[in-house]
Amino acid sequence: MLTRRHEPPLDPKILEEAADWLMRLSERDLSSSEQAEWECWKVSSPERGRAWSRAQLLQSKLGGLPPSLAMSALDRPSNPERRVALRKLAVLLAVAPTGWGTWKLAQSQQWSADYRTAVGQRRELTLADGSRLTLNTATAIDVLFDVNQRLIKLREGEILVQTAPDVSSQARPFLVSSQDGLMQALGTRFIVRQMQARTHLAVLDGVVRVELADNRQTAPMLVNAGQRTDFSARAFGPLNPTDRNVTAWTQGMLMADKMRLADFVAELARYRPGFVRCDPAIAELRISGAFPISDTQRSLNMLVQTYPVLVNGHLNGYWVTLSPA
Repeated sequence: MLTRRHEPPLDPKILEEAADWLMRLSERDLSSSEQAEWECWKVSSPERGRAWSRAQLLQSKLGGLPPSLAMSALDRPSNPERRVALRKLAVLLAVAPTGWGTWKLAQSQQWSADYRTAVGQRRELTLADGSRLTLNTATAIDVLFDVNQRLIKLREGEILVQTAPDVSSQARPFLVSSQDGLMQALGTRFIVRQMQARTHLAVLDGVVRVELADNRQTAPMLVNAGQRTDFSARAFGPLNPTDRNVTAWTQGMLMADKMRLADFVAELARYRPGFVRCDPAIAELRISGAFPISDTQRSLNMLVQTYPVLVNGHLNGYWVTLSPA
């Protein structure tokens, strides 16, 4: 979970209160009694003041409520859709202002992409040339095939690619682009994951040729079967052996082999809406096992049953904290 520097995390209950007031103010004019109640709530504690400051900043950053939350049908407190929207809005208030920009960019990338998956969803595609793609959670791609090339643009997320030979007379190259570079498949099965400031590539079969996006002076790198690397737009990382569990997500599993709990939580959070936070006191706890990503609550329960960990959920599971037992 991202928070403002030097500020402790806000209570999820207070964030939900702020989300409720923000939504009520966006839906209609408050009555005089409601206006007085709102004014009293804002100054009733420093934490509520901080939460409302975030609400105001959210409005200014995003130009109002996100369209998916600013729905006229949400004006009835008993409406279950309104409760879901409130939880999402409270989670949004929990992230730092820079996080809102990332959230807004992700929304635009998701909805304008040719193909996409939601959080926790996986999807398989067969392309016009017979190549196959598997999209992992929260992934967005464009497919750009023309007479000269077969290009997959990875906007965000992670894909498994199984290329097929091009039967056209042009013998078009099969390419995958990320924000950090361009990858050419040479009869290949491989995984590409777009991370925050780098791209992860793991080659399972064949060879992938990689060119950096912002450093054409550096010669392309050839990544062979059984190798993986991370690279930024300007520099290649080292070549290392491919993790033997790199494709576990295609089978709906997250494999941990003496993995730091903090790293495990970061991976599991990819498949779960909201936020999952690990208390620093148990961040270095090493865990092992096979955990289902299609049922993240079951994975959390498995942790509790096996390790000295407590799982505390707020906002109906949108905000989860792992702490020492």
